[in-house]
Amino acid sequence: MRAVWLTEFGGPEVLVAGDAPDPVPGDGQVLIQVAYANITFVETQVRAGTMDMFKLEPPAIPGNGVGGVVRAVGAGVDQAWLGKRVITSVGGSGGYAELAVAAAEGLYEVPGGVELDVAVALLADGRTAAVLLRTAGVRAGERVLVEAAAGGVGSLLVQLAKAAGASVVAAAGGERKLELARELGADAAVDYREPGWSKAAGPVDVVFDGVGGAVGREAFGLLGEGGRMLSYGLASGEAAGVPEEDAKARGVSLVQPQYTPRFMREGTEHVLAEAAAGRLRPVIGQRFPLERAADAHAAIETRGTVGKTLLEV
Repeated sequence: MRAVWLTEFGGPEVLVAGDAPDPVPGDGQVLIQVAYANITFVETQVRAGTMDMFKLEPPAIPGNGVGGVVRAVGAGVDQAWLGKRVITSVGGSGGYAELAVAAAEGLYEVPGGVELDVAVALLADGRTAAVLLRTAGVRAGERVLVEAAAGGVGSLLVQLAKAAGASVVAAAGGERKLELARELGADAAVDYREPGWSKAAGPVDVVFDGVGGAVGREAFGLLGEGGRMLSYGLASGEAAGVPEEDAKARGVSLVQPQYTPRFMREGTEHVLAEAAAGRLRPVIGQRFPLERAADAHAAIETRGTVGKTLLEV
């Protein structure tokens, strides 16, 4: 099969397309003919060797989220999975390939009427957004700030928060991204690259911090008594680092998202159902063929992407 190899840690150029042995499903596993592979910002950090939590040892095939058709099943797996369209995670490696093995217990069947690329775009970002919204306890009438609102998670948070009855302020960099946030239903949009952007955003009840750094710290200042701040990304390269004592002094909760297996599964099932019902639309901003995985990583790192980036296999 064809695959993309992480040859060493470094820039995007260390991702090199080549041949690899066809994987064979073991006990409790299935073999998936991959149609689309999901790319996340975290994977660019894994490739660079700066993400210790999900470290790979080169040479390795990176990639985690995939969507495709089940072509074979291992021992102990229901034969009914054969031929099913599914999305799943493959355990942190092996996703950038024509074939991938995955645990059967982690499969999600793609609902009828939902295209595979849409389902893959919802896999990582959709369940993250659903868990964030659930953990924050967003209520109708609250005012919510979504940072990186044109990103994969942010664009879904805008839609889910609106569906929950909140008023949404989208924060992003550049008019193109702000216009996208408005199209997704944001009530207001501010450019966080502009001085004084937080004054234009105004006070909010909830902050979804997908940027961190100075932007996250400035967003924290918009919260008052009873406010909640949840961090889910480090687009700036660093955490907001808001001191717990500062939050307590202002009556603000720094909430840790509850990424439990149960919440992740329920979140994934929820966003797939919402997409099937036509109420949720992931933004697939750019697609690259498998052989150009390096270009996809470079595009993400330049901050020029919007929504989700997919590899077409």
